[in-house]
Amino acid sequence: MGNNIFLTVLCFAAAVIIPYLISGVNSAIIVTKIKSGEDIRKIGSGNAGLTNTLRTQGKIAALFVLLGDILKGVISILIVHFLFKGLLGIDTYEHTAGYEWINYLAGVFAVLGHIFPIYYGFKGGKGILVTFSTMLAINWIPALILLGIFGIFVAITRYVSVGSIIAASCYPFAVLLFGYMNDNPNVWFSFIFAFVIGFMLVFMHRSNIVRLKNHTEKKLGEKSK
Repeated sequence: MGNNIFLTVLCFAAAVIIPYLISGVNSAIIVTKIKSGEDIRKIGSGNAGLTNTLRTQGKIAALFVLLGDILKGVISILIVHFLFKGLLGIDTYEHTAGYEWINYLAGVFAVLGHIFPIYYGFKGGKGILVTFSTMLAINWIPALILLGIFGIFVAITRYVSVGSIIAASCYPFAVLLFGYMNDNPNVWFSFIFAFVIGFMLVFMHRSNIVRLKNHTEKKLGEKSK
């Protein structure tokens, strides 16, 4: 009994700490430092993310950031899954068992690690790409649907921020819908964690919202100095 409690505490501690530490490794900061020696947080929009890397460092650098952010989100979720599976026999991918919310809990801390990385003075990116990668690792169908929503609004408006904000707002409801479709008995736990992530993403885009209102937000393809 005591051993099982210890393993349970260990697994939940890992679900919080491991995603935070892995996702705190910021691809945009590292790639920009290697390519130009600059701090991505002090150039362009000041955001340590894919879009600012693309605008200030070019397509090749942005590709490495894309791959890095996707990998760290996917790896974070998979490590947590295998820990619960191996130590407790809990399958966090079995929808009807109701443990999928553990993956979303890990997703919250992956996003927190990306936004507030301990390695870089708690100043990172806005979390859109790492959220997509964690969702891709949890359930790829709603992830691709949200990617489609993002793409449609970016294509219509030419603003990456608009697509990001709308997709982030839809995120918890997509989780809720697919949870019900998969007969997940604890779907509301997953919804709550997804709502926290969506709220963080929209909050991190508050400066973009101000620029959109003032018509000063840069459109897709515009360069930043």
